[in-house]
Amino acid sequence: MKKILLMLALAGGVASAHAQSADTTAVNDLTLKADIYPQQEDGDLYHGLSRKLTFDRMIPPYGLEVTYDKTTHIIFPSAVRYVDLGSPNLIAGKADGSENVIRVKATRKNFREETNMSVITESGSFYTFNVKYADEPLLLNIEMADFVHDGSEVNRPNNALDIYLKELGSESPKLVHLISKAIHKDNRRHIKHIGSKAFGIQYLLRGLYTHNGLLYFHTQVKNTSNVPYEVDFVTFKIVDKKVLKRTAIQEQVIFPLRAYNYATAVAGKKDERTVFVFDKFTIPADKMLVVEMHEKSGGRHQTFTVESEDIVRARVINELKVK
Repeated sequence: MKKILLMLALAGGVASAHAQSADTTAVNDLTLKADIYPQQEDGDLYHGLSRKLTFDRMIPPYGLEVTYDKTTHIIFPSAVRYVDLGSPNLIAGKADGSENVIRVKATRKNFREETNMSVITESGSFYTFNVKYADEPLLLNIEMADFVHDGSEVNRPNNALDIYLKELGSESPKLVHLISKAIHKDNRRHIKHIGSKAFGIQYLLRGLYTHNGLLYFHTQVKNTSNVPYEVDFVTFKIVDKKVLKRTAIQEQVIFPLRAYNYATAVAGKKDERTVFVFDKFTIPADKMLVVEMHEKSGGRHQTFTVESEDIVRARVINELKVK
């Protein structure tokens, strides 16, 4: 009798070991059975391993109607950097000569399937649209408001504006805009030795700031004459100090990443200010930064220089109230 009981116990232990081994093998092979997650049906939210997206994470789309015989134009508050169309039934592109206007229309008549379109602007704002076909769209010309001014009741995630653009590095485009706006509003003249004055025009560097790998140049144009001053272009070049006759080979042109309140014209007895944003750079001791402003159809050009010492003494932007 003892031998029979012992044999049954051994047989039961072997069976249990085989069952445990089979379960272990199933888990190791990532074969998730219903008994592992008894409250989740097979395929429901990826076997319970994924969190459900809630509506407070959603960026609410706008409803957009398009048609075949007419073009819908959408005006954004800043330049468009990215457009994605969800279907070949749509065609879209920037309006000729404009950076912030998108034109959209249908590529075939009476398509039934609803599709979508997404847009990212230079300010870091993200817009999304649900698009359907209509014989006569209610709206053909649409002006989009900036998300920052849409109000606190808009149902969107907190990071809806945290879209980063390559040229700005780790800085948010919206924060760059807010910093430039704060500098312009603050309007303090921290630098008093850099500028030029001729022909009734004065071109000044009022301040130089730095934040998170970017440089901010606060410039001012004063027109003390009665003749309006139209700006043709502004250049920033690093040149050798000792070279009298400079050539293009000896010049390194620095292009601004952004220009807040870029002044294209200054009326008589008026002044205008602009904040230029640059990727961080330094100037060797034997070189200098030359800033030139050229008048359109005129000769009242202005030039001033910035030394290496001025760059390294740039004020930290944290001192400003950025709102």
